[in-house]
Amino acid sequence: MTLPTHDRYCDEIAHQVEQLRAVVTSGADLTATVPTCPDWTLEMLVLHMGGALRWSGTLVRKRAEENVPDEEIPRGDGPETPGDAEALDAWLAEAGELAVGALREAGPDAKVWSWSAIHTSGFWARRMAHEITVHRADAALTAGLPYEVAPEVAVDAIDEWLQIVEWKQRAEPDETASRELRGPGRSIHLHATDTATELNAEWVVELTEDGVSWRRDHEKADVALRGPLTQVLLAFYSRLPLDSPELEVLGDRELLEFWLARASF
Repeated sequence: MTLPTHDRYCDEIAHQVEQLRAVVTSGADLTATVPTCPDWTLEMLVLHMGGALRWSGTLVRKRAEENVPDEEIPRGDGPETPGDAEALDAWLAEAGELAVGALREAGPDAKVWSWSAIHTSGFWARRMAHEITVHRADAALTAGLPYEVAPEVAVDAIDEWLQIVEWKQRAEPDETASRELRGPGRSIHLHATDTATELNAEWVVELTEDGVSWRRDHEKADVALRGPLTQVLLAFYSRLPLDSPELEVLGDRELLEFWLARASF
């Protein structure tokens, strides 16, 4: 499995920032509740994403050996004027420039603290690319706007999610969700129906007594989730209901719902 390059991740962050800014300036109601993150309004979602970019960009710029305190993150709490779309747009643009600039300058191999087992700037490039890819979907769904993502980005976002769940199983084996995902052999198949063969956009996830494992493959499983790649991505991130018309669930639906309720980090 070959990852996208560091520059590709940086390009995607910049692109997704532009797309999220377009939602902010579209006239969308910033006070609207985000249906996929119901504790947030649209403005709160953007503040979260911009804050994450500023935080990760600060970590990378400082080559931090541990997490940085909030007061070291430039303007991390948002623009001075709440509810102002123009100010929010400018603040988000600055956040993107800070993160992408720091990542490009660092390259993929600089040593940087992270909450994962991978302590490099490359980890943050990949993580922020997928963080904003999914949260931009949240924003587009809230505003009733169309959403598209490059196929290679969607495939890598699913890979990364599975790798994080796998890592959490090892790092926090006694955490409730990690423990519940272990058990007698159960399997999930994800199948994107609209992608080029070279993307190999199919996954088999196995839940075993030893923990979660996964691979890219086409195999029969206890439950299969089928549909266009973007819709499979959003459903797997719990952004799209399983009964959406674009999707098909074959087999043990309860197992898939069980996974979605526990596979988090």
